[in-house]
Amino acid sequence: MGSSKLTGFVVVVALMLGSSHALNPFFYAFTCPQLPFIVLNTVSQALQTDDRAAAKLIRLHFHDCFVNGCDGSVLLEDQPGIDSELNAPPNSGIQGLDIVDSIKAAVESSCPGVVSCADILAIASQVSVVLSGGPAWIVPLGRKDSRVANRSATTNLPGPSEPLTSLKAKFGALGLDSTDLVALSGAHTFGRARCFFFTGRFDNFNSTGLPDPTLDPVYREQLRQMCTTPVTRVNFDPTTPDKFDKNYYNNLQSHRGLLQSDQELFSTPGADTIGIVNRFAGSQLLFFIQFGNSMIKMGNLSPPPGTPSEVRLNCRRVNPSSAAHDVM
Repeated sequence: MGSSKLTGFVVVVALMLGSSHALNPFFYAFTCPQLPFIVLNTVSQALQTDDRAAAKLIRLHFHDCFVNGCDGSVLLEDQPGIDSELNAPPNSGIQGLDIVDSIKAAVESSCPGVVSCADILAIASQVSVVLSGGPAWIVPLGRKDSRVANRSATTNLPGPSEPLTSLKAKFGALGLDSTDLVALSGAHTFGRARCFFFTGRFDNFNSTGLPDPTLDPVYREQLRQMCTTPVTRVNFDPTTPDKFDKNYYNNLQSHRGLLQSDQELFSTPGADTIGIVNRFAGSQLLFFIQFGNSMIKMGNLSPPPGTPSEVRLNCRRVNPSSAAHDVM
């Protein structure tokens, strides 16, 4: 009797997880149980030949969630009816779509038509952080992929030269507070940035005729020598460039934040973010815990009601109109 009840319970749970749009970490427990291992294996392979693979994947997830919620729209390329978000200035130079393609191909081979590209970005971000020495967190799943893009809404993405007031406004509009802002900015503990994003800090900063006073002079000259071209890429963290750790915050304390938007968190007089930077700089464990919590919070951002959605078979293109899709 007890065994039959348990079997019935398992069947009910399976149906719930397979049909519900509510995010939960067990969404693919029955339909694609091998998903975490597929993503882990593919990201691990990418990191063997590309030190920047982890940073590329988490950037894609950020840029996806900040525009119409986490719906995979950042991956859509131009096609009839689609004005790609990839064409917008905030997504200039964004990379990693080839890695997403590899993950998607492996997932489709094992679980065809089941796992969304938006969920792949969420899982790949967590795996990327873990493989780089950072924390693990439970990733809620069950997102669908949008059949539309919103290029104009890419203005919601934080810019590299924005003051703290603007950064807080953009995060706040999505329900993310100052702690989330500081924690999520910590993703700049690995990866690279192109020189044209920060060379304006070297001379005549904000039309003052002087360098950015919040940029350490020695570091400034080191950066100047490294920036041989505007598109040269420089490490966000000069000490442990490919490791996920708290050094990002120690760099801010030393006025070695690469982007103006990074340094604003610590160098804006009277800002509540200063204390948060200091706490994370003093405790990697505290940073790791909060980073995971903030990633979950960001990952829960939903598309606007009524957005047509589906599980894309190709992350770069919507399914043919004859294919089944639904509306979230």
